[in-house]
Amino acid sequence: MEVNVLNIKGEDTGRKVTLNESIFGIEPNDHVIYLDVKQFLANQRQGTSKSKERSEISGSTRKLGRQKGGGGARRGDIKSPVLVGGGRVFGPKPRDYGFKLNKKVKVLARKSALSYKAKDNSILVLEDFNYEAPKTKEFVEMTKNLKVVDKKLLLVLPEGYNNVYLSARNLKKIQIVNISGVNTYRVMNAGTLIFTEKSLSAVDDILNKKEA
Repeated sequence: MEVNVLNIKGEDTGRKVTLNESIFGIEPNDHVIYLDVKQFLANQRQGTSKSKERSEISGSTRKLGRQKGGGGARRGDIKSPVLVGGGRVFGPKPRDYGFKLNKKVKVLARKSALSYKAKDNSILVLEDFNYEAPKTKEFVEMTKNLKVVDKKLLLVLPEGYNNVYLSARNLKKIQIVNISGVNTYRVMNAGTLIFTEKSLSAVDDILNKKEA
């Protein structure tokens, strides 16, 4: 699949790049996409929720009433879960929600996500660019030129393009990552995926290398 290379003014440069069929042209696997997204979201969870159990409540251990004949539920001390202010039964404890995924599964998930974007014609390729200083106004102008101003964007840049990142970090619906930050969740969450020529080449190298 060939894609026209555009400049930041939205003009066709006359050059084309070919999207690697082994990355952007595979039959997407929905299940591995689900697993990779699930792992990413699980890793974002703090897992710090905690409630006190019966043994952690302060109070006397004296049995408040007789075992039978009181007309109510059986209970022991004031820390009983059946009483207001008592401990909680089977409450949450601090835990790690993360889980392991094989590398090949994660690579297949990213390729599947990229293939979906390619099928939807939601991938743009720009010639390499940078700003001499952070300029949010120039970045907004670029999105207008590309006619993606109202869409959720994921811009993938090579390392060292800090001024572009600083120009867009405060804008809604726009996320800028370097090549190592491309994951299944971010690709699927974006409406339009934008690569520069260098970053597209680097993504090809990384995903093909991981598969080997």
